[in-house]
Amino acid sequence: MMKAAALEAETDQKGAPGSKGSAPASHIRVILADSQAIYRVGLRKVFALESDMEVVAQAESLETLRDAVEKTPADVVVVEAGLIPLPATIIPELVRLSPDIKFIAQVLEIDEPTTVELYRRGVRGVIPRSISPDLLLKCVRKIAAGETWIDNRSVSWVIEAYRTDGTTGAQGKAQPKLSPKELTIIGCISKGMRNREIADQIGTTEQVIKNYLRKVYDKLGVSDRLELALYCIQHQLVPKDAPAPAAKRKA
Repeated sequence: MMKAAALEAETDQKGAPGSKGSAPASHIRVILADSQAIYRVGLRKVFALESDMEVVAQAESLETLRDAVEKTPADVVVVEAGLIPLPATIIPELVRLSPDIKFIAQVLEIDEPTTVELYRRGVRGVIPRSISPDLLLKCVRKIAAGETWIDNRSVSWVIEAYRTDGTTGAQGKAQPKLSPKELTIIGCISKGMRNREIADQIGTTEQVIKNYLRKVYDKLGVSDRLELALYCIQHQLVPKDAPAPAAKRKA
């Protein structure tokens, strides 16, 4: 028989009576899901030092994770990727149980097939288990704020997977009008280029690129570079084999 699941749900003691699971707007509620108890203990100690974070539940298996997501209000789940069978169809199922929850998967090693599958199924961040505490906390805060945590290499993997799968059909509704400079910049983003690289490529400053990106995000209704790149592919804003713009010669 399967052992009784280790599920520890907690209620924010600062909440008003009768408001189970309530927390201040800036308070990030975290569920830890990991098969190794010692790893959960270590992560819990890391989060305990942060005034804006709280571990509200722990799970040691996929079954207890499902139970935690369904019964415990939370913002972010940090889950051992080994608990998620591939293809990761369990992620959309868990999101349906709690639509506002966001998932971070911890992997032993970041490889292309696993990374693409996890992002495709709705995970908002893929990080190595060897990540430093500071970077982990930054990742959790970014994802809780609605962003995606992804490096340039993973962006390229995900974009190529979308292209290979033929998911580039444009939707019928009219698209926001983008300037030639904006199209050039998002073309560079779709190639996985950094802001500094884009600035050098087109002969401007990194701050100017940031300003353009903010405008593009607002126009297209996206929140980060990955969503922007995928939007461009899905709506055919950037041709698949479009060459990178030639660098301008600085005076």
